[in-house]
Amino acid sequence: MKLNTCAFAALLASLHAGISFASNVRHSTWMAQSIMGRSQGIMTGKGGSSEPLQAGFTQKAFTAILERYPLDPLANQFRDYVYQSAASVAPFMLNATQDALTYPLDRLSNGNALLSLSETLETDEKEMFSSAAAALRQSIDLNRRNAEGGLWYFTYPNWSYLDGMYSLAPFYALYTAGGSNDPKARKALEEIRFQIDLLYQHNYIASSGLLVHGYDDSKTAVWANHITGASPYVWGRSLGWLIMALVDTVELLPKSACKERDDLLQKYNDLARALIRAVDPATGGWWQVMNEPGRAKNYIESSEIVAGSAMFSAALLKGARLGYLMDDRLAVEATVVGVRAHGYLTNTFVAPNKEGLLDYSGTVSVCSLNSTASYEYYVGQPLLPNSVLGTAAYILASLEVESLA
Repeated sequence: MKLNTCAFAALLASLHAGISFASNVRHSTWMAQSIMGRSQGIMTGKGGSSEPLQAGFTQKAFTAILERYPLDPLANQFRDYVYQSAASVAPFMLNATQDALTYPLDRLSNGNALLSLSETLETDEKEMFSSAAAALRQSIDLNRRNAEGGLWYFTYPNWSYLDGMYSLAPFYALYTAGGSNDPKARKALEEIRFQIDLLYQHNYIASSGLLVHGYDDSKTAVWANHITGASPYVWGRSLGWLIMALVDTVELLPKSACKERDDLLQKYNDLARALIRAVDPATGGWWQVMNEPGRAKNYIESSEIVAGSAMFSAALLKGARLGYLMDDRLAVEATVVGVRAHGYLTNTFVAPNKEGLLDYSGTVSVCSLNSTASYEYYVGQPLLPNSVLGTAAYILASLEVESLA
């Protein structure tokens, strides 16, 4: 349901109170300029297995800016940057077999921009973008799977993460956007729902409505629950990828995909409620390890905010804006929580530097299940300044807040 006038009034009051610096500028476009100033989101082939995700997430954030502000004075620069990022990735993604073996499911985050460019460009690179998008699509079929059919997130045998759904589901949905009656499209839509259902079956915590980071279908990992195979902790960034996947995929599904839409919308609403319950009342942010709030060494920081306060904020606000939340009260709560989280993030982790770029501090480098997956591991990982996984998420959250203003 759409928000009513009273809800908007409450939101605008929260917005006014929440951001203490540069409230008269667009934080979304300012952060995008900062990403360009740092030359981030451009794949070199030397940055490890996370490079495709950094590029793909950048492309998605800049594309969202162009959709919201097509006449912005910097629109052409943002458009060119999406092109540069996609062009840097495409040569690495032309072999489906190699794609499936070399990169995590995160590689698919590039598919949306590659597909769009392959359909709109009239240049010599058009065929390269088309071939890369097709190879990424084929790589889904070639991706290794566990005995249940769950996609391996990366090279770790039988391990499936929440993380990969943000890249897989929206690309898969866009690639089959022609409708649900075509047999290939129907199979793809069923696959999206199946993969997300598997994660819920193994990772869902009924008492909180949250989901842990991932599971090992073989149940042999040192961290695996002997019944479900699940890892023990809810890591905010992985949960952030999931809720973003839910709302973004629903937006792309054909209207005829009724079963898939209803299922993903129900999961989105349930997770929105769980996130509202899990928010820290003192700050408006979320904890790094979300099922251990307040425990020693746990912290509320912008990695949680990358996936939590920024991703959670963006996903809650977007769902409210698009009418995906099932009742007015939930929509109001989600929007107020989302605005407050963005304000906390802006005041605590975002600041202009002497070059005039926006700095974004405190993003955790990575948390992988290729570890002990212990509590000490999650709270002990190093933090990185200006991680594009944080800044791109901040752009998406900022766009949603700006749409309210």
